[in-house]
Amino acid sequence: MNKYNLNNSYKAVVIGGSAGSFQGVVKILSHLPKNFPLPIIMCLHRLKHVRHGFVEALSLKSVVQVTEPHDKEAIKKGGVYLAPANYHLSVELGNYFALSTEEMVNNSRPAIDITLVTCAYVYKEKLIGILLSGANKDGAMGMRSIKERKGLTIVQDPSECMIETMPKAAMSATQIDHVLKVDQIIEFLCELEMHYR
Repeated sequence: MNKYNLNNSYKAVVIGGSAGSFQGVVKILSHLPKNFPLPIIMCLHRLKHVRHGFVEALSLKSVVQVTEPHDKEAIKKGGVYLAPANYHLSVELGNYFALSTEEMVNNSRPAIDITLVTCAYVYKEKLIGILLSGANKDGAMGMRSIKERKGLTIVQDPSECMIETMPKAAMSATQIDHVLKVDQIIEFLCELEMHYR
């Protein structure tokens, strides 16, 4: 069964989320297949002055260790990466990360749009973008960019979100491929993993 018309040509998964997304991210990471073959790049809005605790909390629940990448760090298959507090996280050609402290975008640093747009530029049709609950429109432009470059787009079902603004903004900005509840996103990722065996 290939419910989502998946294949094994994808190179990365990028996840964005803000207010109300933490529990969804924890659930996704705790149900991730152990040998998930793709890097998962996460940009979540977080308190800029709180440097510790967030990544540790995610790692406790995740089947794979969550790390905050360094500038110019190479992106590895199966790695789970989280944008560090108060840094924009970009992906650059050559498959590595870049960190910056440039101006806030959508009142946010890290800004989801920056991570999504740069991922779309590098991975094109081989990218899967997932946008979860959130209180502003950060990520909408990024999801549009992924769609324009023929990547696959998923938003959390607004009816399930604690705050539906973010997925609804993405749905207004572009034609989203799948609107899924968190349990369905997990099912999607498990099905994706099967194509790489």
